[in-house]
Amino acid sequence: MKRRRGRELALQILYQFDFRPRLTYDKALKSLPLELELPEVKSFTEEIVKGVLDFKEEIDKLIEKHTVGWKIDRMASVDRNILRIALYEILRRREDVPLSVAINEAVELAKKYGTEESSKFVNGVLAKIVREEGLE
Repeated sequence: MKRRRGRELALQILYQFDFRPRLTYDKALKSLPLELELPEVKSFTEEIVKGVLDFKEEIDKLIEKHTVGWKIDRMASVDRNILRIALYEILRRREDVPLSVAINEAVELAKKYGTEESSKFVNGVLAKIVREEGLE
C-alpha cells in the first residue's frame, strides 16, 4: 500500500506539470503535504516524479510510437501520466517492480483517477509496448 500511495501522489504531482509548465520540481513536491506521509512513501513519490521527469522525452516517444493516431499531448492528462509512471517503472526499475505489478498498478490508478475507458486504454497501450518492444 505504501508504493501505491506513492504512485498516487506522483500522479498528482505530474498532473500539475501538465497545467503549470513553469512549475519547478521543488515547488511541485511542496504542493502536496508529503511531510504527512511516511518517509518511505515520500521517498518513493520523489523517486517516481524525478524519474519520470528525467526520462520523459524517451517515455513519451515510446508512447507515441505505439499509439497510432494519438499524439501524446492529445491524451487525457491522467492517462498520459499513468502511462509515464508505469513505463518509468518498467524501463528503469525492473529489478524492484515486476512487470505485472507495474501494469496492474497503472490499471488500478486509471480506474481510480481516470474515465470509464482509461483502464482499458492504459492496459492496452502498456500491453502493446511490452509485446512490441520485447520487454516481457
